[in-house]
Amino acid sequence: MDSQLHRDYPESGDNPPSFTPSHNNDSSHANIPPSFTPKRGRKAKQSPDATIARSKSSAQSFAPSFKPESTPSFAPSFTPAGSRKRVAQASTRRANRTTAYAQSKNEIRPQKISQSLYQRAKFESAQNVSENISAASTAIKHRPHIFLKVFISLIAIIAISCVGLGAYSWNWVDSHINRTTWLTNTPSTQGTSWLILGSDQREGEEAKEITGFRTDTILVLTKPSNGNSSLISIPRDSLVSVNGEKVKINSVAQFAGNKALTSIVEKITGHRIDHVAEVRFGGLTNVVDAIDGIDLCYNRTVNDRFSGLNWTAGCHHADGKTALAFSRMRYADPESDFGRAARQRMVIAAIMKKALDKKTITNFGKVKKLAETGLSSVLFDEKSNPGSLWQMAQAFKEATSAKGITGTVYWTNPDYQVPGVGSCVLLDDAKNLELFNQLAEGTHKPGAVGPLAELQQ
Repeated sequence: MDSQLHRDYPESGDNPPSFTPSHNNDSSHANIPPSFTPKRGRKAKQSPDATIARSKSSAQSFAPSFKPESTPSFAPSFTPAGSRKRVAQASTRRANRTTAYAQSKNEIRPQKISQSLYQRAKFESAQNVSENISAASTAIKHRPHIFLKVFISLIAIIAISCVGLGAYSWNWVDSHINRTTWLTNTPSTQGTSWLILGSDQREGEEAKEITGFRTDTILVLTKPSNGNSSLISIPRDSLVSVNGEKVKINSVAQFAGNKALTSIVEKITGHRIDHVAEVRFGGLTNVVDAIDGIDLCYNRTVNDRFSGLNWTAGCHHADGKTALAFSRMRYADPESDFGRAARQRMVIAAIMKKALDKKTITNFGKVKKLAETGLSSVLFDEKSNPGSLWQMAQAFKEATSAKGITGTVYWTNPDYQVPGVGSCVLLDDAKNLELFNQLAEGTHKPGAVGPLAELQQ
């Protein structure tokens, strides 16, 4: 990789030079039509995804009203995508599901595979369409579902702090926002756009394979002046160019700096990024410890060197480190990604149940500590303030409702091979610019967008 990739750009007002997302011209140069057969044996490494509870509030008071005894609501669920092998074994896995989570007080059942994006029964007689879906699924194998719950949960925690802190809420929250340089000097465009990133630093055996923080979840939240909000995912393996060097988008911030990533996303969308929020999943360790741990149940004994989880079958009170390993463990689970997704939902549900408990929200010291740890888990752009955080939470809530627009960017090849880079997602630049123009104008109809949404029609 070019040495230029290993430096951060100056923290000045100047934009970093020349960041252009790669497009389908690359495939045409080789005179090879796009292949829709995923590379066999390629392991999909899912970043911990996330989901969060959402509070109703007044933007003016920045103090949401809620009922402590109420059950938190979560963003819409999506079945984690998997490989073709997983699809072929779906019915067997479903038939063999155990009662591993049955005794949990925070039980959230694994989602039915029949509701997955594949809709296998629908395409059972059309092998070519089924293969296209398997290929397309590789582009979104790192589902943002659980990460989204984590993100909104952290915003909800911040909102809870405002209730406990009353008149001091704005200044107190503002003084605890962690800010860093993300924004470019791109001129203002229609609507308001947030770049929401999810990153995770691996531990245990996984740390030997993947070092440092990488932005494994990349989302663009758009709030038009009039119309419906949208939340669009950019696959982490999307092929982009940084000063002529082809790389995957999830490594850009690590090697070329924050502004480089923001600039590339602006090129993909054609619109300015107004605010950025980077959530580090590892920060949940401190959140769990701030509420004195959570109760989790899992009826399998596990000693997993990859996640670092050591668990005796049954129910236990887990501290932050154990809860994080519990949510990351995959290799020791017979249900693999499906089982991990179920455990992650269990962790989030347990956190929100404890955070919204009367004993927590009526304890000023605990509320303050919870808000501090929540804020410490998120890095915001240099212009963020409590008001923009609340606006972001409201736009997110709208985007994930029935009136919102969710999905992925468009691509032409989900398994485009690049020497020295590997299998990448080749984006459809023209179609993506058209999509984000409609989203910013508020003219796009509600519902799902992207290649998978079109395949299901």
